[in-house]
Amino acid sequence: MSAPVTPIVRKILLIVEDQILLAFVLKSELEDGGYQVLELASRHQEAVAIALEVRPDLALVNIGLAEGDDGVALAEELKALGIPVLFISGQQERAALAMAAGVASLPKPYSPSDMVDAVNYLFRHARGDESRPPPPGLEVFPAAGHRPHA
Repeated sequence: MSAPVTPIVRKILLIVEDQILLAFVLKSELEDGGYQVLELASRHQEAVAIALEVRPDLALVNIGLAEGDDGVALAEELKALGIPVLFISGQQERAALAMAAGVASLPKPYSPSDMVDAVNYLFRHARGDESRPPPPGLEVFPAAGHRPHA
């Protein structure tokens, strides 16, 4: 008789990115990495509506969003909902904004494997696994407080 099979719980991710082609490539890479990626969002209100309905385990948010929406304000709202955030941005002030918002940050450009490594690290970090250093470019600030669900 075989042991009972433990179901694999896939982590759910929300991508909020105004560069649609980049968002689709990122979605594909993260799904190949074993994650479930929700419908893509490019604006603040779209992202909040999706987050309220599904409650993702982590949101990947660009700082500059479509139609002038502010990713920093979105990050604050998502954190208030208990959803951890990873900033993905090429903006020079990205690190300072991430530190002020208390979220993790990964600079653009990044390779798809860098992003998968960063997300994997954040979930390991949330479980208290400090056995490996963060991947290159990933910054995790102490106040990145509401960590991804282990």
